Amino acid sequence: MFSILRVNQYISKAAARINWIASAAIFLMMLVTTGDVLLRFFRVSIPGAYETIGFLSALAIAFALPYTAVEKGHIAVDFLVQRLPRLARIVINIINSILAIFLFSIIAWKSLQYGSTLRVTGSVSSTLEMPIYPFVYGVAAGCILLCPVLLMELLLQFKGVESE
Repeated sequence: MFSILRVNQYISKAAARINWIASAAIFLMMLVTTGDVLLRFFRVSIPGAYETIGFLSALAIAFALPYTAVEKGHIAVDFLVQRLPRLARIVINIINSILAIFLFSIIAWKSLQYGSTLRVTGSVSSTLEMPIYPFVYGVAAGCILLCPVLLMELLLQFKGVESE
């Protein structure tokens, strides 16, 4: 039998697993930054460190989005909304979820298009001459993976379950 809460549990577990990619990207950013700083004592630097950190930060943000949404870790200014009646809060949350699904679907779609353009044209980074498109595809993947989380939030709102 179909259970929204069971599906929501699966999506939440998947988001937690995907968050490990974001964690790995942050760890690699830390290693590159630390290595670059330490090597500067010897008047040497890691070529493309700035580029690498930029690419890794894009992946860190994109793959942290689903888990952050599951954990309600995003910034919300809700001091006014909390004073509204329960039904009004649910309606606002439904509208917010619909707009977020729409926004992140467009970001994913446009990122896929942009990544394809970069792949076809053979665009590479300036210092390392590394292909850029895998990182753009990573941003698209993070946004695509966020959409089921937002959809579950929307379905729970329709059932009358309020966000925390």
